[in-house]
Amino acid sequence: MEPAAPLFRQLFESESCTYTYLLADPDTREAVLIDPVLETVDRDLQLIQQLGLNLTVALNTHCHADHITGTGLLKKKVFGLKSGISKHSGAAADIQLSDGDSITFGKHCLMVRETPGHTDGCVTYVTGDQRMAFTGDALLIRGCGRTDFQQGSPHRLYESVHQKIFSLPGHCFIYPAHDYKGQTMSTVDEEKKFNPRLTKTVEEFVKIMDNLNLPKPKKIDISVPANLVCGLHDI
Repeated sequence: MEPAAPLFRQLFESESCTYTYLLADPDTREAVLIDPVLETVDRDLQLIQQLGLNLTVALNTHCHADHITGTGLLKKKVFGLKSGISKHSGAAADIQLSDGDSITFGKHCLMVRETPGHTDGCVTYVTGDQRMAFTGDALLIRGCGRTDFQQGSPHRLYESVHQKIFSLPGHCFIYPAHDYKGQTMSTVDEEKKFNPRLTKTVEEFVKIMDNLNLPKPKKIDISVPANLVCGLHDI
């Protein structure tokens, strides 16, 4: 028999429009948290306690520029908690992740797919049954992460999304790190059909990304140094 579907919660931080994802094995109660935010650590821990879960791993999809990760504070509050991030991110963590690695929680797992382009250290976490993909800033709902700072490369991002995310089953749900329009999820098929940037040719995509002219993230000068040390800058 297949294991029961993982317990799943999608949480939101309004200032940076960041999604944090909680997944847990309903039998063993082992849980993982993806992209925690410093300001919402207490909220997340209260939910974890209410649900009777044992948080074992806190993961980041990349070294964020728009908020400080909650990973470091979580490690101070949860005994034995491990942190994880891509080995290409340059950031401190207990687990330095590479393509093909897996993070297990009970009978479930998250597989690591390296999806650089927004940053060198971007990864997508895919559930073992390939029904859910947590894409960070690589693939957003009808959009994608910017490529004009932090080792950004539109060519690499286009290749990452098409090879590592669009190769997943069409029904696979896409859960991004952010959404600014109130949308919560998408699917691989939807993005392959409707994403206004990634349905273009690579040349058209590069031209779009090179001409976005976006303002600098408000918190980048604080967030990036803090996130390189697991958010433990002054805690």
